[in-house]
Amino acid sequence: MALSDFISKQFIRVIQWNENVEGVMSYRYPMQDMEIENGGQLTVRESQLALFVNEGRIADVFAPGMHRLTTRNMPILTDLMNWSKDFESPFKSDVYFFSTRLELDQKWGTPAPITTRDKEFGVIRLRAFGNYAYRIADPRKFFTEVTGTREAVFAADLEGQLRTTIIARLTAIFASSEISFVDMAANLGALTEKVTNDLKPSFAALGLELNQFVVATVSLPEDLQKIMDQRIGMSMAGDVTRLTQFEVAESMEEAAQNTGGTAGMGVGLGAGAAMAQALMGQGMPGQARGGTVAGAAPAAGTAPAAGSKFCIECGKPIADRAKFCPECGKPQ
Repeated sequence: MALSDFISKQFIRVIQWNENVEGVMSYRYPMQDMEIENGGQLTVRESQLALFVNEGRIADVFAPGMHRLTTRNMPILTDLMNWSKDFESPFKSDVYFFSTRLELDQKWGTPAPITTRDKEFGVIRLRAFGNYAYRIADPRKFFTEVTGTREAVFAADLEGQLRTTIIARLTAIFASSEISFVDMAANLGALTEKVTNDLKPSFAALGLELNQFVVATVSLPEDLQKIMDQRIGMSMAGDVTRLTQFEVAESMEEAAQNTGGTAGMGVGLGAGAAMAQALMGQGMPGQARGGTVAGAAPAAGTAPAAGSKFCIECGKPIADRAKFCPECGKPQ
């Protein structure tokens, strides 16, 4: 190398990265036609790591702080090391910076519903959404597996790969889960923990650390949600019928205790009408579908003993204030 060529070279005295672009995970410092001055300064800020690469091989990793670069503490030198002592011996390497801060609020979701078997509803399709956060934990592995010779790597470059990994693990967990869909809302914490533990090795293989993973919602597609709503409505309707019968029985007891006066008569009439409406279409209590009496009714002209009454279903004598028959369980 001619002396004029050596003098014309540009020597770098300060190497640093300001991260002025959002979402950059690794950045190669521009070194074309330049060499690092012996004794130059490398500044690595908090939430950064710097990696020196010589001829494609990793030479060293620098943690946050200010580092003086000399030929004595660098593992590889250039061919200028034998030049006259009048010149400070420069050396040449590729310098890569890595951002170790968290990449927050990375969205994930199922592009298509996941078909799985539910123990209560059979085969269903599920959708799931949430977010996650990660960072670079191993710059050597990230450089080897992801960065390579590229000038910059953005979080967006990893989005597709990480999202596919998440959906694959989630599908496997749904397939082996014994939790019914209606119970998933109460078990989102356990589901989140399971998916997180399964995903960490896949992230570590790329030099990444999965810091946080959240399953925000698990839902059904719109068409299946309508069917689910109808089923829930039918179940609620059955509960309402039983509740109505119970309230009617209580009203009839109140009417029986207030037989004197217009108010008692009104309550009795209202209770009778409500009972008739509640039982319409089901047959009268104690009556079989063919019109025969299922229970043994009290004999004609028989009056209940003092402090007791007859069950409206089976005709057995019960306590006057009883709300249910101890024999047949019918509300009174």
